[in-house]
Amino acid sequence: MKNFKFLVLSFAGIFSTVASIAQKPVTVGGALMYPAKNIVENAMNSKDHTTLVAAVKAAGLVETLEGPGPFTVFAPTNGAFDKLPAGTVSNLLKPENKAMLSSILTYHVVAGNLDSKELAALIMKGKGTAALKTVEGDTLWVMMKGNKIMLKDEKGNMAMVTIRDVHQSNGVIHVVDHVLMPK
Repeated sequence: MKNFKFLVLSFAGIFSTVASIAQKPVTVGGALMYPAKNIVENAMNSKDHTTLVAAVKAAGLVETLEGPGPFTVFAPTNGAFDKLPAGTVSNLLKPENKAMLSSILTYHVVAGNLDSKELAALIMKGKGTAALKTVEGDTLWVMMKGNKIMLKDEKGNMAMVTIRDVHQSNGVIHVVDHVLMPK
């Protein structure tokens, strides 16, 4: 019986690894995002996410996002951060604003591995809108507009998923065109 349990656990681990490797890498910010790498390892290679990576480092969230997860990350591009009022990003990156920065970043993270099919199922179940509890603790709403996945934050701002289903070893990334804000 002991050998059987070991065999089953070994098979499950192999299946998980093979499934992760079998997923095709997606190009984001000019770089391939490999499913066998974690969220931070992949994000660091994207030229479109240098601001997000700097913010994750400044907020002290690198170790968390390198962890086992799984996490669903709605990752704002540099262009999304550029849409914020002038001086906002540089102000958030200051050490004295670490808590506020961490709150904003963790508002973009949901526990679990929610790919676009799972998000669509949640939207259908919610009759057009699904409420997601973020790691930060507030709610983020997801809905469809045509064939595009849209997000609405606590302040009523909208963001569109521009690249979906970027699989990672510890979750999935969906690239978004706006920074989302908690309460």
